[in-house]
Amino acid sequence: MTLRIATLLNYSGNPRDAADEVAAWEKAGLDSVWVPEAYGFDSPTLMGYLAAKTETVKIGSGILNIFSRTPGALLQTAAGLDNVSGGRAILGLGASGPQVIEGFHGVPYEKPLGRTREIVDIVRRGLRREPLENDGIVKLPLTKEQGAVTGLGKPLKILTKPERSSIPIWIAALGRKNVEHTAEYADGWIPHLFHPEKAADVWGESLAKGAAKRPEELGSLQVMAGGLLAIGEGEETRAALDLARPTFALYVGGMGAKGKNFYNDVARAYGYEEEAEKIQDLYLSGKKKEAEALVPTEWLEAANLIGPASYVKERLAAFEAAGVTDINVTPATADPTATIAQLKELIG
Repeated sequence: MTLRIATLLNYSGNPRDAADEVAAWEKAGLDSVWVPEAYGFDSPTLMGYLAAKTETVKIGSGILNIFSRTPGALLQTAAGLDNVSGGRAILGLGASGPQVIEGFHGVPYEKPLGRTREIVDIVRRGLRREPLENDGIVKLPLTKEQGAVTGLGKPLKILTKPERSSIPIWIAALGRKNVEHTAEYADGWIPHLFHPEKAADVWGESLAKGAAKRPEELGSLQVMAGGLLAIGEGEETRAALDLARPTFALYVGGMGAKGKNFYNDVARAYGYEEEAEKIQDLYLSGKKKEAEALVPTEWLEAANLIGPASYVKERLAAFEAAGVTDINVTPATADPTATIAQLKELIG
């Protein structure tokens, strides 16, 4: 196998404690750590802390939304992190959703596809220290005189010299059109709640369309997906699978209103239409435990890596066969560092 090992920083407790663990995981074989933001602590602060605590692991934002920061601010963040980490930064971007963008940031959720494309273009040009001129790709419907979604005024180039003139840009995407665009111009793709055996049926056509327009210099699209990790044969290991239920129920049931939940749409696309409907109804009515119980076990088993070493190795092969290059794992064991090391051995 050629999979790289990634992890999403869990900061539900004290983020400093979680970040301190990463240094040990780095020595055990971790290749990259990704810092989420959502509507908790900001990602760049913790990423900078990680840069000081580690030596080789790549550090990615997982993800920064494209609405609450200007393109220039995203450029500054990427360049700054790349400098303090010595060239280990990955810029993970995503549109998030109306619930976070409008409910927490108070910014209209408009033109996410066009805005993403413009930001990627602006950040890449900015890292090359080109003046940030932008006439715009997408026109605003209400204020035509403003022109672009990300329209810029007097052209300036970044004042400081970036560590690298190019930083990998990964995009979190689920909608078919968004995935198509990601396959066209991003360095990497981050699909959430990924089912390896069903992914091609949902996104295969979109990925192929995007790849057909992909510039050769970008190389092949990198893909990061995965879930909880527990390797063993005991009851404690098997019970770890249920630890994923609250996350799946939250996203499928609670991340958006009816008709505005991308994760619910994915569940339906996987063939879990009835479960998706019931999970959402229960979750939105406050019956979270009942919603969690309805998350299909088949999905949980496919999306996570929980079981004997031989079974986990089979799941790794399934992820790799589905195009995954970076297996994103969250150890659900008493000794996470040892679990990362064991996974490294299984990958070989």
